[in-house]
Amino acid sequence: MSSTRIIIAGGFLGAGKTTLLWEAARKLMGKGLCAGLITNDQAPELVDSALLARDGVKVAEVSGSCFCCNFNGFLHAVQNLRGEIHPDVIIAEPVGSCTDLSATIIQPLKKFWKQELTVAPLSVLADPARLGSILAGGTAGLHPDAAYIYRKQLEESDIILITKTDLVAPEELATLKKRIAKAYPSSTIIAVSALTGEGIDQWLEEVSKRTDAGLRLADVDYDIYAHGEAVLGWLNGTVRLKAPTDTDWDAFTSRFLSALSEEFDRQNYSVGHVKIIAESGNQYVAGNLTGKAETLAVRGSVGSAKEIKLTVNARVETSPGELDQIVRDTLQALTQEDTLQVETLAWRFLMPGRPQPTHRFVEVV
Repeated sequence: MSSTRIIIAGGFLGAGKTTLLWEAARKLMGKGLCAGLITNDQAPELVDSALLARDGVKVAEVSGSCFCCNFNGFLHAVQNLRGEIHPDVIIAEPVGSCTDLSATIIQPLKKFWKQELTVAPLSVLADPARLGSILAGGTAGLHPDAAYIYRKQLEESDIILITKTDLVAPEELATLKKRIAKAYPSSTIIAVSALTGEGIDQWLEEVSKRTDAGLRLADVDYDIYAHGEAVLGWLNGTVRLKAPTDTDWDAFTSRFLSALSEEFDRQNYSVGHVKIIAESGNQYVAGNLTGKAETLAVRGSVGSAKEIKLTVNARVETSPGELDQIVRDTLQALTQEDTLQVETLAWRFLMPGRPQPTHRFVEVV
């Protein structure tokens, strides 16, 4: 089998990785290439996997641990994709709170899998809404140890993608690019927008031809790193909702996400991300929240039906138990208001454990 190019695209929670990677996969397939995606999370029941699979991309999922701590699971996902679809390109999206990817993923791939895989430069996505504060030495509303992870992600990058540029004024974006170039002069900087398509072709050109991957290893304090992950409560849950008559589930999904946002804002809990997908047959509506209420966005339509499957992924700076209570109480209030029956299909809330990478290289391969 010929070599497969693998693109690792990291970045903090809410940076827009999944949306951008789908657009990238779509462009690659439009050029006649076969592309596969690998998603990653600390728990199963991923909104991202459900969305990407519905959009016609072959998706492998590594859940229950990050790529670096389950490197064998990551390789298994790579092997499965290579065996099933023989991809020209695999794009892998690590957990948003992970860093040290150059030492724990890029270098092992370069050393042990150089015959099967061509490793592209490590790309790190950054949301401009948080990036300005981080560059100024602030925390962008995050816990200081979570902001530490954000900085380390940028520090080890080969390519920094400033995302969601459609939301940034041109002069502000120009200033931001200058500031990040000064802070990280060894990284290639590209401004991209999944909405307008800006910069995606340029990024794909870079990662499709370059082989200078993982040129830097970050000096990561694993005590700070572990605490930066642990300040976040994680929740993944899936329920089936049934109504006595056809119901407007698009409106319900928006109300649910809005109610969660209001509660998180009221309690001043920093949101990493909240993602929701409601599915009925071939139709779906998806929503996401990456900060305060103004970041809420909903796309698609599930229309009217008597029942849906609803999946929610939440990463919020509070305890897992408190996050669970907020999500359950909010859902219960809305379902009682609409006299809906609720069947829990899967539900898990947790605090990530200390990172224990399978490999951690101390030199660049």
